[in-house]
Amino acid sequence: MAGFFIFYPLLLLMMTEELYKIYLQHPSVITDTRKLKEGDLFFALKGANFNGNRFASQAIEHGAAFVIIDEKEFEIPGKTIFVDSVLIALQELALYHRQQFKIPFLAITGSNGKTTTKELVHAVLSTTYKTYTTEGNLNNHIGIPLTILNIRKDAEIAVIEMGANHQKEIEDYCKIVLPTHGLITNCGKAHLEGFGSEEGVRKGKGELYDFIRDNNGTAFVMWDYDYLQQMSRGIHEIIKYGTHDAAIEGIVFESEPFLTTKMVKGFSPVLIKTNLVGEYNLSNILASIAIAKHFGVEEQRIISAIENYFPTNSRSQLIEKGSNRIILDAYNANPSSMKLGIENFARMKGENKILILGAMAELGGESLSEHQLIIDLIKQYNWKDVVLVGGDFLTIKHPFRTFESSVIARDWFKKSKFENSVILLKGSRSVQMEKVLDN
Repeated sequence: MAGFFIFYPLLLLMMTEELYKIYLQHPSVITDTRKLKEGDLFFALKGANFNGNRFASQAIEHGAAFVIIDEKEFEIPGKTIFVDSVLIALQELALYHRQQFKIPFLAITGSNGKTTTKELVHAVLSTTYKTYTTEGNLNNHIGIPLTILNIRKDAEIAVIEMGANHQKEIEDYCKIVLPTHGLITNCGKAHLEGFGSEEGVRKGKGELYDFIRDNNGTAFVMWDYDYLQQMSRGIHEIIKYGTHDAAIEGIVFESEPFLTTKMVKGFSPVLIKTNLVGEYNLSNILASIAIAKHFGVEEQRIISAIENYFPTNSRSQLIEKGSNRIILDAYNANPSSMKLGIENFARMKGENKILILGAMAELGGESLSEHQLIIDLIKQYNWKDVVLVGGDFLTIKHPFRTFESSVIARDWFKKSKFENSVILLKGSRSVQMEKVLDN
C-alpha cells in the first residue's frame, strides 16, 4: 500500500499537492456512483469484481467535478485526472490532508467492541469538541482514507476506527492516520484465517501500540487484561481503565435488561444507566469515560452522553416484539464474542430462552474446532430451543436444530410464534442473522 511514495516521492508529492488543490475546491470524495452528488470527486477504484474506471463517463454525467482514473482508455479531457493507482492516490491524498491538522487523532482497534467504543467515544467527546469519526464500519483501506478526507477545518478531535484481518494492516493504516492516541479494546479469536493464531491477533493489533510507542503518543489501556499490559510496555503515556488497579474504575451494578455501571474510582461515585445489553460492554463504557476525562470533558456531560446513546446496526440492541424480548447482536461474531454473548445470555432472567446463532467466518483451519467449542458451551445450559445457521454448524454432529441460511431460519421463526420468550440472535456478518426478524 505504501510502496508508491517510497520509490519516487518527489513525483508523488507533486501529484498529491496538485490533487489536493482540486480537493479543497471539491471536498466531497465518493467511490460509489450511486451516492454521487453534484460537484463530488469520484475516485474510480478497482476490485476483484468491479472496475470503477468504467463508470467515469457515468460519474461525470451525474455531476462529478472530476474523476480520478488509472486506465487511459477511459480518459475524458478536462474531466478526468490520470494517476498510476487510484487507491494509492486516495490514500496519499488522505495522508496529505491529515498532515494539515495539529489536533488529537485517536485510533481504535480490537477484536470485539471497537465500533461500539468508537460510537461511545464520539458521543462523549462531541459534547465538548467538534469531533469527526468513522461513519458506520468504514474501517478498512478505503474507508479510513474516506473518513480522513471527510474531516473539515473546524475539527478539534478525530476518532478513527481500524479493522484488520492480517499482519501489517494496522501498521499501514497508522502511516495514513498518524494517530497521537491509541486504544485496543481487546485481542480475541477473530480473523484467525488471516492472523494465524490468537498470538498473531495480538501482534497485528499491537501494531497500533508500536506506532504510539515510536511517536511518544498516549495509549488508553484496559488494565484488567494482562496481555494489554504487556503489549503496551514502553509507551510514553498510558491511561489505565478497568475494574481494579486503574485510574478510571467501574463495575457492573446491574445488567437486566440493560447495563448499569457503578463508578468507583477516578470519577464521581455514580450509577450510569446505559441502553446497552451485556456485561461485556462494561469495558467499552469505561474506555469512553477514560478518554473523555483525559480530554477534560465535564462529568455530567459524560454521564448524559452515555445514558442517551442508543445502539444501532444490530449491535447489543434490545427489541421488544409482542411478548418477546430479542437481543439483536448480529453485526458480527467470532469465538471470543460468541462465548461472551452466550454466557451473558445464560445469566439473564427469563425461563424461555432461545438461541439463534449464525456460523463464524474467517477462522481458517481452526473453524471446525472453534464451532465445536461453541456447541460444547451451549450444551452446558438449558434452553427452550437452539437454532444453528450455516457454515460449520452444519458439518458438526450435535442435537440442535439447523438451517442452511437465515432466510430459512426466518420462515421457521415466523411459524413458531414464540411468546413470553427471550431470544439471542448472533452470527457473523456473512450469515446476516438480522434477516430472521424480517417480516
